[in-house]
Amino acid sequence: MTVTRRPTRRDVVRGAAVVAAAALACPSLAQSSPRVAVIGGGFGGAACARALRRLDRKLQITLIEPNTTFTACPLSNEVIAGLRELSAQQFTYDAVVADGIAVVAQAAKKVDAQARTIGFGDASTLSYDRLILAPGIELRFDALPGYDEAASAQMPHAWKAGEQTMLLRRQLESMDDGGLVVIAVPAAPLRCPPAPYERASLIAHYLKARKPRSKVLVLDAKDTYSQQKLFENTWKELYPGMIERVALSQGGRVTSVNPATNEIVTDFGNYTAAVANVIPPQKAGRIAEIAGAADHTGWCPIDPVSFASKLVPDVHVIGDACIAGGIPKSASAASAQGKACAAAIVNALAGKALEMPRLDGACYNTVAPGYAFSLKGIYQPKQDQYAESEVTTSPVEASREVRHREAEQALEWFKTITGDAFG
Repeated sequence: MTVTRRPTRRDVVRGAAVVAAAALACPSLAQSSPRVAVIGGGFGGAACARALRRLDRKLQITLIEPNTTFTACPLSNEVIAGLRELSAQQFTYDAVVADGIAVVAQAAKKVDAQARTIGFGDASTLSYDRLILAPGIELRFDALPGYDEAASAQMPHAWKAGEQTMLLRRQLESMDDGGLVVIAVPAAPLRCPPAPYERASLIAHYLKARKPRSKVLVLDAKDTYSQQKLFENTWKELYPGMIERVALSQGGRVTSVNPATNEIVTDFGNYTAAVANVIPPQKAGRIAEIAGAADHTGWCPIDPVSFASKLVPDVHVIGDACIAGGIPKSASAASAQGKACAAAIVNALAGKALEMPRLDGACYNTVAPGYAFSLKGIYQPKQDQYAESEVTTSPVEASREVRHREAEQALEWFKTITGDAFG
C-alpha cells in the first residue's frame, strides 16, 4: 500500500534548499542570474530577501536561518507583563518560501570571502555573488563577571525573544509580593535603547495589579537615555513610588553578579533581587566576526549608501550588527536598511548608479495597556554615517486620548513590519 501525506512546512523549507543547491551545482542555471545569500531571518534579513525578489524576479536568493519560527522582540515586553501571549510574536517563513526564495534551515558556520562560499555544520557549502549579513546581536556573556549563558537560566536577559521571555514572566508570577525586581541595563550601543525602560514600566503595571508591595529597581550604565522625560513623567503618573532608577553617575553600573544568590554588585552598592533581569553588553552576531566584517568594537563598519562592508568585499551588513551612526538599533531600522540594501544591490548588479537612501524609523514604547508614546525619525547618509534629518517625538504633556491613539498605532506598526518580513 502506498501512503501519501501533505508536505509539511519543514519539507517545503528543505525542498527549497535542495532546489537552490541544484541550481548552484548546474552551470547553466548558476550562470543565468546572480546568487544573493542572506544570513539571518529577522526583520532585516527577511525584509531584504523579499525586497530583492520584488525588485528582481531573476535573482537566485537564499535566506539562511536555523530557526523555522521567528519570535519578534517588539511588543515582547507585553508578554513578560502577562498582557500578550508569546504565540502572537511568532512567525514562520512560509511567505518567504512562497516568494520563490530558498530557505536553508541551518546555521552558517563559516564564510570564505575569497571563494565567496558559506559553510554549514554538515560540511556543505553555498556559493554567492553577494552576501548580506543580518545576524542581529550576540550577547557578550564574557563582559560581566559572574554572568554567562548558564547564569541566564537564573538571571534571564530576555533580550532575545522566546524562552527567555517566558522565563522572566514565570519568575515574576512566582515572586512573593514585596519582592524586588532588578533590571541591569548595559552601556550603549544596545538593541532597542528604550526597551529596558518600557520593560520596567510594564513590569510595574503587572506588580501594581498583582503584587503592589513590590518595586522595580533599574541599575543603569548610562546617565541619560532615549525619551527619558516621557518615561519619568509616566512613572510618576502611573506608578508612583514603584520604579527607581540609579544612573551611571549615581553608581548604577553593574560590575558583577552572583546567580546563586541573585546578588547584583554595582560601583557603590550591592542588591539582592527576588527577580534579576540582567541585560549584558552586546556585539554583532557571531557570523559577522567569523566573516571578518566586525571591527575592534564588535560591530560592523559599512558604507551608508550600499551597506557594503568596509572590511570584506561583496558582503553587506544590515540591522543591529552594523554601525549606522545616528540610527538606533531597532526592528524598524533593520527593516528599512534591508530594503535600502536590496535596492543598492539590484542597482549595482545592473550597472546602475546607486540612489541616496532615505530611511524612515519608528519606535513605540507601550508603558501600560492602551498607553504609548513614540519616536520617529528620517535618516540619511552624512559624512560616511547616517544622521538624523528629521526627528519627532511624542509630547511630554499629552492627554490619555493621545497616548491611547499611539498605542493603537503601535499595534498597526507591528502588523505592518511583520507583514513586510513574514506576511
